[in-house]
Amino acid sequence: MSMAGNLRKVTSLGGVGGLRRVARLARRRPRVDLSHPARSPLGSSVVNCVTYRDGHRVLARGDLVEAVKRVRRDGEGFVWLGLHEPTDREFAGIAELFDLHPLAVEDAVEAHQRPKLERYGETLFAVFKTVCYVEHEELTANSEVVDTGEIMVFLGGDFVVTVRHGRHGSLGPLREGLESDPAQLAQGPSTVLHAVADHVVDDYLTVIDSVQDDIDQVETDVFAEHGARVDPGRIYQLKRELLELKRAVVPLGRPLEELATRPIRVVAPETQAYFRDVSDHLLRAKEQIAAFDELINSILQAHLAQVTVAQNEDMRKITAWAAIVAVPTMVCGMYGMNFDHMPELHWRYGYGMVVGVISVACLLLYRAFRRSRWL
Repeated sequence: MSMAGNLRKVTSLGGVGGLRRVARLARRRPRVDLSHPARSPLGSSVVNCVTYRDGHRVLARGDLVEAVKRVRRDGEGFVWLGLHEPTDREFAGIAELFDLHPLAVEDAVEAHQRPKLERYGETLFAVFKTVCYVEHEELTANSEVVDTGEIMVFLGGDFVVTVRHGRHGSLGPLREGLESDPAQLAQGPSTVLHAVADHVVDDYLTVIDSVQDDIDQVETDVFAEHGARVDPGRIYQLKRELLELKRAVVPLGRPLEELATRPIRVVAPETQAYFRDVSDHLLRAKEQIAAFDELINSILQAHLAQVTVAQNEDMRKITAWAAIVAVPTMVCGMYGMNFDHMPELHWRYGYGMVVGVISVACLLLYRAFRRSRWL
């Protein structure tokens, strides 16, 4: 029987939180994610559980508890346990096995955390926000552009526990990439932490490139011939989605800086140089997001200016036509008064003269407004 299948023994070791919280988390549990081939179709939160020694995968023998005991007895290698949206009950035994802090366990189960790095004794707890670009045919006021998830990493001297939330950001390809480079994986659990951070930041850059295409399209539409007719909801929606991306990217700067510069016992010194490289990539992502934010503000201001100009043009046209119509209205109003003695009232050519005066006056006003580009 595989390690992933025998984790039921571990979950019987204890519980975290009350029965009320367990019931609430169980009710809101989403459908099973089958994106990874190792995922159990029965709904278990375990994605994979592997022991590594000298950078190579060790064949599974026994359950998780035995694997951890073997690693700690030999003093070599580490265990990598991958979970997807575990419940409080499922995570209870694992937390006791690896002596994880209750606050970190609660964050890992509840999710919806900001990117951060915390130390609990000999264990490091890191939270990463994952992002995914949502494909759409046309950006509308209701289009979802950026979908976010989370990856939590518990890092110890001989174990790595990754907890993933969301239907994207699978770590299966990441695990395969690490296994293809045993020399790097042999450096210890901190290599996995670096790989996760690098994977998350690379996704940031990929999503940013896709968001830039949407921004370019909106910019083109706004500055087109009829840019004032663009739905401003598209611009606001893009700004909201960019804000969601910003919330995932910007707070990660401090944790990566700490991993790259401060000595941490469970992080190998050789790995810190790689964290500096990831920090540089994150800085690039933050700069691009800041530039996008300013660009969207400029696009929105330009669109509002176009709308104002279009409204002013409409008002000038309305004013010009009102002035032209005022001429016959005034003349006809004067001759519509019920007086017996009025000049030209009984003149044979009075009607033709009035019509001619009205026509000439309206024509002169029309030409004047056309020259001033009011019409």
